[in-house]
Amino acid sequence: MITLYTFGTNFGLPDPSPFVLKTEVQLKMAGLDYRSQLGGLPTAPKGKLPYIDDDGVVVADSVFIRAYLEKTYGIDFDAGVSPGRRALAWTVERMVEDHLYFVMLHARWTDDENFAKGPAHFFDAVPEPMREEVRRQARERVAQNLHGQGLGRHSPEEIGDVAARSIAALSELLGGLPYLGGEKPCGADASLFGLLAGVMTPLFDTSIRRAALSHDNLVAYERRMMAQYYPEFA
Repeated sequence: MITLYTFGTNFGLPDPSPFVLKTEVQLKMAGLDYRSQLGGLPTAPKGKLPYIDDDGVVVADSVFIRAYLEKTYGIDFDAGVSPGRRALAWTVERMVEDHLYFVMLHARWTDDENFAKGPAHFFDAVPEPMREEVRRQARERVAQNLHGQGLGRHSPEEIGDVAARSIAALSELLGGLPYLGGEKPCGADASLFGLLAGVMTPLFDTSIRRAALSHDNLVAYERRMMAQYYPEFA
């Protein structure tokens, strides 16, 4: 059986990581038996979650997990989707994972109020005398990573403006369709859902959340996907 290593429920979400949500939704799409396991981060092959262990075969990173599932189990997550729509879905996936994810990360970690409500609690188990210093160091590392990635070099206002344009583009691309794949979800729908669920959670007050909530089709899409794959959170 496949073991999926996750962070677990947090932030009012099935998992605080959009990448974990993406992989879990794809496992559900595929109808594969799996179990979730907490606490895998210290031994994660690439230092991040998710990763899977499929009876001894370990695969890290949601992109490569999908490729492994497709090759090993003969799954086509984009079955019935036209070549042009497949290309569009891949483009959306890259926008979500290589751009908007970092906007969400920036909002959660660099804003004092959002950090206190969310990521700060990742360190609650650290002994009290060290806790605040560990939090400070972790927050500093995230800020450095965001600066290296490029997004962290911009002002919050600039980041919010670019994010709002990207969110509006996603809304336009989805249009009146229920899913990116058309009448049924495709592989990239798992990625888009993971991002939108993380963005729309009411725990955080962010400009990207306000931008997403201003598009009725994106709100309906997130609710549709949540009801389909995580009815207990709908």
